Amino acid sequence: MVNHVNLVKLCVGADSPDDLSGWQSKRFCAGQVSHVTRMWPRREAELLAGGSIYWVFRGTILARQLVLGLEERIGEDNIRRCALLLDKTLIRTAAAPRRPFQGWRYLAPEDAPPDLPPGRDTDDALPPALAAELAEMGLR
Repeated sequence: MVNHVNLVKLCVGADSPDDLSGWQSKRFCAGQVSHVTRMWPRREAELLAGGSIYWVFRGTILARQLVLGLEERIGEDNIRRCALLLDKTLIRTAAAPRRPFQGWRYLAPEDAPPDLPPGRDTDDALPPALAAELAEMGLR
């Protein structure tokens, strides 16, 4: 029985998993990879029991990262935020279409796209629109 929950989040500013990986490498160098969000997950225990953040690129989930922890961050505006501490490894997933939304949403494990088989993560990525269309038809 699966006892964790995942998050799904739009990846703003990166067009592909390679873009996100490159950006994270430059920004965090040898440090902890994190993503800061305004809301603290209410299902924290379930998220930390093996959950991942699934990244949506131009309307299609294409990758995920394991969530390792949560950390409080107070901004210059004195507002409490949540830093999602992420594994540095970006795992490619099968393409799964997602409609636009704000913030993040919970994603049940049974609704999450499967990881790509070993060796497929270095395949040339399909253009996001084509990957979304194939996923919509159930062909990818």
